[in-house]
Order: sequence, then C-alpha cells, then structure tokens
Amino acid sequence: MSEVKTFSFADLTNHGSRDSLYLAVGGKVYDCTDFIDEHPGGEEVLLDEAGRDATESFEDVGHSDEAREIMYKMYVGDLKTDGSEKTKAKSASATTPKPIAAGESADSGRLVSWIKGFF
Repeated sequence: MSEVKTFSFADLTNHGSRDSLYLAVGGKVYDCTDFIDEHPGGEEVLLDEAGRDATESFEDVGHSDEAREIMYKMYVGDLKTDGSEKTKAKSASATTPKPIAAGESADSGRLVSWIKGFF
C-alpha cells in the first residue's frame, strides 16, 4: 500500500498557477491542472482558488455527487494542519468524494446527461 502524501499550506501555495493547480477541499488536496478547461463553472473559478483551501467556495456552490466523483480521480494527498494555520475545512466526510465502484466510470453517463441539459 502506498503512503498518502501530506501537503502543508506552503506546499499548496506552490501549486497556484494554470501550469500546476492544486486545491484543498475538506482536508484533501486535488490536482486540478488537467481539469481547468473542462470545469463547468469556467477556468476563472479554479484559478481564483488555485493553491488555497477552497473548501468554503466548493461547498457554497453546492457541487453535485458527479463533481465529487470527478474529484476522486484528482486526489493527490492530505492537507497537513498543525493548528497554527486556520483551515476553512468543514466535515471531511461531507466533502470527501465517494470511491467509484468497480466496473463503474466516474461519470457513468450522468455528467454527459447533465451537460446536455444546458443545450
């Protein structure tokens, strides 16, 4: 079993650009670099939160289960807090994406259906 990588807030801020875009949500760190052009809310939303704890912004939007499933594939580690740095993290169980069942894809057609609803 591989060890989970731990990121400090300083580590996270090193990934605050279009070329390397990491976000923390609920104490978990996600590499969203390859998702910038695909984000339904536009690239600006991700770029505004790049290299930061985006838990509050993520939860305020009310992301769907499909969004959380997509995040699962982008997970790269956990955000380390030592008590001296404030996090906006709410309950990790509320923000942690659910694992994808074997034989199921992340979107299982639901994301495509959701996107088609806009056209």
